[in-house]
Amino acid sequence: MSRSWSGRPRQRYFRRPRSRWRKILDYALAFAVLGLLILVSARLDRVETRRTEGVAVVNDGDSITLGGERIRLRGIDAPEYSQICRKDGADYPCGRRSREALSKLVSGRQVRCAGWERDRYGRLLGECTAAGADLNRSQVEAGWAVAYGGYEAEEAAARLGRKGLWAGDFDRPRDWRNMHGDMAEIEHGSYGRMLNWLREIFRFS
Repeated sequence: MSRSWSGRPRQRYFRRPRSRWRKILDYALAFAVLGLLILVSARLDRVETRRTEGVAVVNDGDSITLGGERIRLRGIDAPEYSQICRKDGADYPCGRRSREALSKLVSGRQVRCAGWERDRYGRLLGECTAAGADLNRSQVEAGWAVAYGGYEAEEAAARLGRKGLWAGDFDRPRDWRNMHGDMAEIEHGSYGRMLNWLREIFRFS
């Protein structure tokens, strides 16, 4: 037995040979990782940017139908069509007003949308323009939609200017949906983007 510089005996350590089951587990893990990489590579086309254009049908303040494609404007959240808000001591149909605001922006113009994510309801999450106007940003700037993973600065300016919804009292659309048992939807931030990416990769339909 050799000794270290301190004079103490130096112990030698020997690796125990891996058991048969440990080897099988290692091989199984390697095959699983390889299979996952093959699956991701085969489905990368699902997360390519999709572009569509045409005359849009406005569904509500943050969603349209364009050439048969249902599109949710990414990064914003508008009142549901049946949602009621309050202004100057009286109720008013803020959901309808939000839809009307988006309809005026579109107004028969050619609409172009691009995006790669889909939400849990199969809608394309897109950034859309009409005659050069950014529809997502314009809805927030006018106060007829709130930030939902984007456009925080535009929301702050609309709130300061008491535009649209901010001229009165309202429940944020997400809270209103929760109270009325409507569709639950994750915010369009980084966490939501990751979930949507995984949903696209592992979608088998």
